[in-house]
This record gives sequence, C-alpha cells and structure tokens, in this order.
Amino acid sequence: MVSPGATGMEEGIESVDDVKLPELKLDAKQARGFINFYAKLPKDEQVVRFFDRKDYFTAHGDNAIFIAKTYYRTLTGLRQLGNDSDALSSVSISKSMFETILRDLLLTRTDHTVELYEGSGSNWRLIKTGTPGCLGSFEDVLFATNDMQDTPVVMAVQAAVRENERVLGLAFVNLTKRSMGLTEFLDDDHYTNLESAIIALGCKECIVPQENVNSKDVERLRDVFTRCNVLLREKKKNIFKARDAGQDLSRLVKGSPEQLKDSIFSSELAAGALSALLVYTDLLADDSNYGKFALEPYSINAFMRLDAAALRALNVLEGKGDANKNFSLFGLMNRTCTAGMGKRLLNRWLKQPLLDVDEINMRLDVVQIFVEDAALRQDMRQHLKRIPDMERLIRKVDKRKASLQDIVKLYQATVRLPFIKDILERYNGESASLINKHFLESLKTWIGPQHLGKFEGLVEAAVDLEQIQAGEYIIAAGYDSNLQNIKSERDSVEDKIQKVYKAAADELDVDKALKLEKTSQWGHVFRLTKKEEPKVRRQLNANYITLETRKDGVKFTNAKLKRLSEQYITLSEDYANTQRALVGKVVEVTATFNEVFEGAASLVAELDVLVSFAELSVSSASPYVRPLITSSDTGDIILKESRHPCVEAQDGVSFIPNDCCLVRGKSWFQIITGPNMGGKSTFIRQVGVNVLMAQVGCYVPCDYATISVRDSIFARVGAGDCQLRGVSTFMAEMLETAAILKAATDKSLIIIDELGRGTSTYDGFGLAWAICEYLTEVTRAPTLFATHFHELTALENSADSGRQTVGVANFHVKAHLDDVSRKLTMLYKVEEGACDQSFGIHVAEFAHFPQSVIELAKEKANELEDFSQLSKKEDGSNEEVGSKRKRVCGPDDTLWGAARARKFLEDFASLPLDQLEYNDAVAEIKRLKSELDIDAADNVWLQQFL
Repeated sequence: MVSPGATGMEEGIESVDDVKLPELKLDAKQARGFINFYAKLPKDEQVVRFFDRKDYFTAHGDNAIFIAKTYYRTLTGLRQLGNDSDALSSVSISKSMFETILRDLLLTRTDHTVELYEGSGSNWRLIKTGTPGCLGSFEDVLFATNDMQDTPVVMAVQAAVRENERVLGLAFVNLTKRSMGLTEFLDDDHYTNLESAIIALGCKECIVPQENVNSKDVERLRDVFTRCNVLLREKKKNIFKARDAGQDLSRLVKGSPEQLKDSIFSSELAAGALSALLVYTDLLADDSNYGKFALEPYSINAFMRLDAAALRALNVLEGKGDANKNFSLFGLMNRTCTAGMGKRLLNRWLKQPLLDVDEINMRLDVVQIFVEDAALRQDMRQHLKRIPDMERLIRKVDKRKASLQDIVKLYQATVRLPFIKDILERYNGESASLINKHFLESLKTWIGPQHLGKFEGLVEAAVDLEQIQAGEYIIAAGYDSNLQNIKSERDSVEDKIQKVYKAAADELDVDKALKLEKTSQWGHVFRLTKKEEPKVRRQLNANYITLETRKDGVKFTNAKLKRLSEQYITLSEDYANTQRALVGKVVEVTATFNEVFEGAASLVAELDVLVSFAELSVSSASPYVRPLITSSDTGDIILKESRHPCVEAQDGVSFIPNDCCLVRGKSWFQIITGPNMGGKSTFIRQVGVNVLMAQVGCYVPCDYATISVRDSIFARVGAGDCQLRGVSTFMAEMLETAAILKAATDKSLIIIDELGRGTSTYDGFGLAWAICEYLTEVTRAPTLFATHFHELTALENSADSGRQTVGVANFHVKAHLDDVSRKLTMLYKVEEGACDQSFGIHVAEFAHFPQSVIELAKEKANELEDFSQLSKKEDGSNEEVGSKRKRVCGPDDTLWGAARARKFLEDFASLPLDQLEYNDAVAEIKRLKSELDIDAADNVWLQQFL
C-alpha cells in the first residue's frame, strides 16, 4: 500500500533495490560545513530543496524522508551526514530521477515549491526556484518532454462583504503565455463561482491575504483550493492594495493606458489582487517583460462552469490511476499531432466549454469539413505532425535563451505553414467563407513577404542549412565578413595540418597506420597503435614528442603540428565567440517576429484540435454524429442511441446504447431506478459527457443529438472519504449537494447518483425527497437522479398537486430475473417506468457471498418487504415476479398522505381567525382536525405524521 504522501506514479520511479543510487561523497569537514549551512535555512514545509553536486543531486532532512517514501518507496536509501545529535538525513538522486521528481512536484502534485542550490562545503547559493504557478527557471526541463498538458496559471484572490453579499476580487497571470486578467464577482458560502474560475483558468497556485482568525469562512476557502489541487500561499495583507496597479500594469501590458485604467478602477478588489500578484511574481524586475503581456477580459460567465466534482465524475482529465489513455475524456479525445500545442489547447477547451451557439457551431462546421473529406483530414494531419512546439520556442526566444537549433525549428514550422494554407484552400464547400475568414486571411498575411517571409530569409542567410543534416547548427560563414575571414584562415591552417600529417606518414613509412586525431587536451595529434609503434620508435624519439601511451596506442606530435594546432584552436575559439555573438543577434531579430509566431501557433493549435475531433469522430467503432445546438432558453436535450465514449473504447466492451430524452414539461427531471451494476451511473454520466463534448465543439457518440446549451454541469456521483480534511463520505456528499442547490440555475445540467445513502434510511430518503422537490420547484434544471429509494418514483405523479411543471418522469435500467433459477441478468437498457426492486441480494450472490449470509439477508429483508412470488395480485391485476409491496408505508400512502397534510395546513392558514369569534374559530379548527383524523384512519403515513 502506498503511503498518503505517495502519488501512485509508476513510471520513472527508481527502486533502491533495482538501481544503485549515486554515492554521497563528502568528507567529515565538508559534511560539517553543509550541516551548518542547512541548519540556517528557513523552515518551510512547502519547500523541497535540492542541491546540485555536479554528477547528481541530493536532498536532506524532512525533504530526504519525503522523497525516499514518495518516490523510492523505502527508507533504505537514506544516509546520515554527521554522527552527532544533529546528524542530517540525506538521499542522493540521479539526474533523470531529479527531472521525474521535478515534473511530479510542479506539474502533478502541485503542493510544493522547489529550490535548487549549487556550491560546496558551507558555501551554497540559490540558483533556481519554481512553483506550480511560476515554473521559473525549470521551464526548460519541464518543457523538454510533452508531459505538460497545460500552461499553469498563478492567481490572487481577496474577498470582502458588501451589503451582506460576498464579493471576490480575482487576478491571474499565465507566465508561459504572457497573459493576465482580472475580474470581480459575487459568490456564495461554498465559493462555487471561485471554484469554476479555478477550473476554467487552469490555476495551479493561489495567493490570498493572511487571516488572523481560523474562521469557518477561511476553512471553506481552503477546501476549495484543496479540491482543485491548487497550492495555497498566504501573503501579507499590505501587498493587496491597488496603489500603483495602473502604473505597473501600463509597463507590462500591450495596449492603451486608458483601457487599463478602466479595468483597474472598475474593480478595486481585483486590482488589489493584481498588485499582490505582480509583487509575488516579481514581473517588474525583468525588463524583458515590459510591453509583452496581453490583458485578457475574463468573466465567470464566459464559459460553462465546471467544478472539481464534475471534472472527477465525468473523468474529464487524465489521472494517475487511469488504466489506459481512453479512460479519461482528455485521453480519448487527444488525437492531436503537433508537439504539445494541440494537447494543451484541448486541455483548456475541455475546462472551458462554450456557451455561445454561434461559436459552438463554428467549431462544429470545421470539424464537419474534416469528417466529410478524408483526404483533406489526412493531408492536414501529416503536415501538423511536422510542426514543433512553437509556443515553447517562442517563450525561449522571448527570454533570449533560444539556441540556433531552436531558430531552425521555428524556421521549419514557418516553411510548413504554406502547405497548411494550400490544404485549406483546396476546400470549396459551403463553409469555405468560414475557413477563409477564420484561418486563411490571417495565415496569408503571416506567411507573406513582409512577415514570416523576412524571417525565412534571415534564417536562410544566417544559418548553414546544409550542415543540419550532419546534426550541426552553425552560422553560415558568408553571413558575416569577420566570420568569413576567420573561417578562411582556419581552413588554411587545417590544409597545412593535413600536409604535415601526410609528410609525417611518408617520413615514418606508416601511411595507413598513422592516424590524425583531434583531442580536447592537445588539439591535433598523431596516433599509432601499440603494435606499429616499435617499428618507428627510434624516429619518434629523435624527431617527435610523445604525449601519451595507452591501450589504444601512442599519441605524439612534432613542432610544426603543435604550432599549427595551437593556431587552429585559437581561430576556433575566435570563430565560436564571433558565432555566439551572431546567434545572439539572430535571436534578437527573431524576437521581433514573436507576435506573428504567437498568432500562427494559436491558429495551428486550433486546427490541430479540430482535426483531432474529426479523427476521433470517424475512427470510433460506432461513428459520432454532429449535435444540433439550441440556446439555453429553447429546445430539449435529446440523445438517441447515446453511448459513453470512454467506456465503449475499452477493450472487450460491447456497449449497449440508450436514448435520453430530457424534454421540458415532460421528462426534464428523470428519476432512474434499477439494480446495482445495471448501468445507472454509466447512463447518467454519458449524458453529461455528451453535453460537454458538444459544447466543446466535438461530434458526440450518438445516432442523433440535439442539445440545449447548459451554463454548468453539476455532478454528485459518489464522494469518497477525505480523512486528511476530516470529511466523511456523507459530509462530502452533503457539501457537494449544497453547492448544487445554491449555484445551479434552470440553465444547468444536474447529475446525481445515490444521494442520501450515507445515513439512516429514513433520513436519507427525507433528504433525497426534499432535494428532488427543491430541484423541480425552485431550480427547475434538467436533472438525472439515480436512486435506490423507490419511494421517490412517486414524484412523477406530484404534478396533480399543481406545484411543479418541469416534468418528472421515471426510468429504470432493465434486468431479467429467471422465474426458476432466480438468476439475475443485467440488460443495460434504460426504459420508461420505475423499477420494482433493487436486486441487492442478487448482486451479493454475484459477488459469491456465503450461502448462509444470502439466506439470512433474504430472511431479514422479508421482515420489512414482501417479495410476492405470485404472478397475479388479489384483485387480478398483472404484477411481475418479485414485485415489491411495503408492509408499513408505500409510495401511494406517502404521496396521498403528504398531499392531504398539505391541504390541512393550507385550509388552516386560510381561516379568517381575526374575523371569527373565539368559539367559532375553535369549532372550525376542530372540524378540520376531525376530517384529517378520519382520512388518517386508512393512511399509515398520515398516522405517523400525526
């Protein structure tokens, strides 16, 4: 079993039993010096500190224990520095393992920050820092693979109460994409709007003002960040002031100062949060940031709202425990071709489903083009596969850390863009104007002679492209006259070296055996094998200088070769220095094209994701269909022969499709009953997944689909215990349900599974009934409510009371119970009507319970419920085998009794007591009570009520 601190990550973990850890080589003096230095470092449980020891890394103290437990899964790899009472636990880490741990800490766990030190003895200095929201100097390592599925965001939040309403000011910065934004909004006690903003923005780290009191409000706020896997850091309140926000922002952001002032002064709380964020990220300290950030407008109502529970319930994002890539919606939909850009955009789109019908249809139009034209789709994918991670390369150019190889990769991307343009121009269907407006107009401008054409000319002139085949990235000698002169002089020296080599071979008479080699220590040298050396030893001693004798032979030189080699080394150094300066100039010029690169990268990533949607839609065993999208105020949610895309993609699964018809006024609220393992959970989740996919702009796994746009999806489908937060299963369930009741609107989609099972039957049923009534009468959102409380099916008839008009309908997942063998067969079909029983004991038989336990369970169940074995009721009406009759209080009793009790209360409330004499009033009340007592004589529910 993995310890609570472990991540469950399987790949990249080194076991000390299988891999020999780097040896920690420190003498007593070095160890004592390091222990003294480490003791002076400030204590911070969130910081994991690494120490670079050239060939390997180390961690110490609590960090060492954490790494040993979490990543090595054993403490046997720990070593102790020093022998005294202050001995320091230490662990050594290989370079590859360091990168694995770094990715996990900053990209997956997001509950720690990282510091890297270099030095020796007691002299160490901090050289790199990284946090989940500010990857800092570790970007190069983290971006080295395609593991980064998202560009992390750091956020600042502060709250205030105005007129008894909670107001939140929020600011965010995406350091990788160089964008920022701020907004102010109202929120409820559960911070549901904040949670959806965290999800939509991809926040990994948040700073908040320090609070002096540990109030319930602060605890709830911390719970939100814990649920969303966000590192929370508290900072002094005095930095959350909007004093210089406008001035600071004007330095960093592109655009007119007047627009910035409007953003700042319209939301003081958000401006204060932004000020704190600028202090925390220290953006103003780097001149290269000035004028480079884009200020993005952001509203919590810009996209469909999703909370952490919905992401988890619908398996939207990949998890460490996923059995395969198709286990999550992201893994299934990720058919992207580019090196990382499309993947990151898909991740963002899945957390930001669209609300605008026109925008959704625009994406669907493009997907349809590539679905219907296979040749167009395949050609596009072939070219997209050759596009590197332009976003990462742009970032390196922006930071002036790009190499000549990075410049060449950008060049290779730009020369691929005309081919993408040609493919788009081949399309001449009904959406040609859309393709032209959305893609081609910008693309034609960017690849024109005034933009990327100039960049291509720069690279072709500056870089020796012929040497790239040999793996060398060098400046072309003809690009600079000084470089050309140095190269010519060096080539001349190399020719002279070749002549000296030939003369030596003739002199020693060992033409083929003599080798000319380059070494880092002596430059050019001669080498003879030990077998050949004795033949010419006398000449070597007389005319040559022996440098080294090893197993591979003897290395030697002479005065001429030594002099020429020194000249060659000097000229090579001059060439390298001159080239380095020229590469810097090329990078500077390349940086002037970054805005065009960013636009092209965004366009290519969007094409990549849309083509990926098309590839998914046609490559599935059962093809997907384009959904018909209607506004949230009109239309219904109709899914014919719908499937769960992730479940049907699993090996060995033959998925049985089902219809879902959420129709206003008829079946807008659906109660779904049926046996365990019968498919209820899969069915309600697949509806949520289909709606989400449609609003992202993808085809859906159905034969036909029409979807009324939803502003949010709320899902309560099984909450686990969280002992670390002191939250039980039932409490987690209640917290999630409370958030639904407070935040859901009539434009939401609500999915609830097995509500109220964590408490007593009567309490659970009472809660479930009350919640259903609230959702049908107040919230009035389309809802799928799966339950084993069969009494809830009575809600379908509650329309008779005239209290609800959303439309409640009963559905059940079908199962067949054999009359003779009593064997239960799941049919996985959803049909109209309520299920007659739960079949819980039959499912226990599937799990191979001991027979004695099964028999006792049936006996105890029969004490509460009568499972009639008759095929006919006493009144002659048909009844299926195994139908359930409550001994005490059935659904009809509950429905009629509740309605009668309500009528009594309404009649009592309507009495004009202020106009009646005392005796008359008492008489009227007695009359009402007497009538109620008479009706209660035949109704068990009313008897309990009274």
